[in-house]
Amino acid sequence: MLLQLVLGLLVWALIADIPYHLYPAYSWVMFVAVFLWLVTIVLFILYLFQLHMKLYMVPWPLVLMIFNVGSTILYITAFITCSAAFELTSLKGTGPYNQWVAASFFLCLVMIAYGVSSFFSFQAW
Repeated sequence: MLLQLVLGLLVWALIADIPYHLYPAYSWVMFVAVFLWLVTIVLFILYLFQLHMKLYMVPWPLVLMIFNVGSTILYITAFITCSAAFELTSLKGTGPYNQWVAASFFLCLVMIAYGVSSFFSFQAW
């Protein structure tokens, strides 16, 4: 989860630095990155302080698996959106272009991290 938090923070920091409100596609990427980052923080705190043990009625392995699979799917859509929404008139090497490329790269890494967590969550379930 720490890797997901760090990479997710990098993604939304890169997108937030771009004027994403001018590009509707990046609003979706920003929503996915920030929302899943916040939910991951909540789950990380629950597991770090073992608060999930006090909520024994909740099937935590199943909840974590559903969250990770859903997060993987949302990050796949965000990755495709971010990769396809490059401004065609951008020059390679300029600030916004480099940020878009970096955001796409880190989106791919976060997507892989959630995919690996989905696999391990499925095994735990």
